[in-house]
Amino acid sequence: MRILENIISDRGSKYAVSGGPCTSEQEAKAFLKELKRNKKFAKATHNTWGLLTDEAPIKNDDGESGAGMVILRMLEREEVRNHIIVVTRWYGGKHLGGDRFRHVQDAVRTYLESME
Repeated sequence: MRILENIISDRGSKYAVSGGPCTSEQEAKAFLKELKRNKKFAKATHNTWGLLTDEAPIKNDDGESGAGMVILRMLEREEVRNHIIVVTRWYGGKHLGGDRFRHVQDAVRTYLESME
């Protein structure tokens, strides 16, 4: 499990991104359970994730409507399969509007670059 913390900060909201090998929805749930063993991540406002398995794409917005699809599109574009990416957000008290999607994209891009 790779975790990159404090990668984005905007109007009080803070972002982290994490990921690792994953081949099924069951493994994704286990990954999230392990991530949330860290109380900081358990208390996050959103742990949004996407995963392209050999069978089908799987995502979860965790209340951040549309963010899972942003992650999936980036995984598809980069042809990253069987690897979950989780974008974590701690809400800072101010709505970010469409900027939140840019932050999700930036977080995923940062993670993918760290894999190279």
